Amino acid sequence: MSSKKHNINVKDDRNRNNGKEKNIPASENIVSEEKQANIPDPEAETARLKDTLLRKAAEFENYKKRTDMEISNYIKYASENIIKDLLPVYDDLGRSIESINKGETKDFETLRKGINLIYDKFRNVLEKEGLTEINSLGNEFNVDVNSALMQIPRDDVKPNTVLEVVEKGYKLKDKVVKHEKVLVSSEPK
Repeated sequence: MSSKKHNINVKDDRNRNNGKEKNIPASENIVSEEKQANIPDPEAETARLKDTLLRKAAEFENYKKRTDMEISNYIKYASENIIKDLLPVYDDLGRSIESINKGETKDFETLRKGINLIYDKFRNVLEKEGLTEINSLGNEFNVDVNSALMQIPRDDVKPNTVLEVVEKGYKLKDKVVKHEKVLVSSEPK
C-alpha cells in the first residue's frame, strides 16, 4: 500500500471571485461522496413515509372498528349468563302454572312446596349474581338504603328507627339497586 496522498483541486465556492483553488485530500472527497450516496432521494423518502403513515392510519381505523364491534357485542349479550341461569326457573314456573291450569295440582300443600322450590331456585340465581336483600327493620333510618314513606310518632323506640319494611330493597354487590321502602318512628307530639 502506498502512503502517498493524492490531492484533488477543487474550487472553493466561497472564493469564486478570486479564482483560488483549494487542495482537498482524495480520502476526504471519497467520504463526502459516500455520505451523499447514503442520503436517500427526498421524493422517494417522502413517498415511503406517506405510504407508512397511510398504512398505520388504516390499521388504527380497523382497530377502532374491531374494538367498537367487540364492545357493542359485549353490551348486546351482557345479560346472556344470567338469562341462562334464569331459564330453568322460568321453565319450572311455566310447568307449575300449566299443571294448575290442567287441574293436575289439586293439593294445596304440593302447590306450596313447588312454589317454594321455584322461589329458592330463583333467589339462588340472584344471590349468585351478587344480589343481597337490605334488612333495616329495627335499625336507624339510613337515607343511602331506605326511602321513608311515613313517620309514625312512637315513644317506645328511638326517633328515626325503621318500624316496618313496606317494600324490600336490594343491593347488587355494593350498589343499591332498589331502596327499601319503610315506615320510620318520630318523636311523639
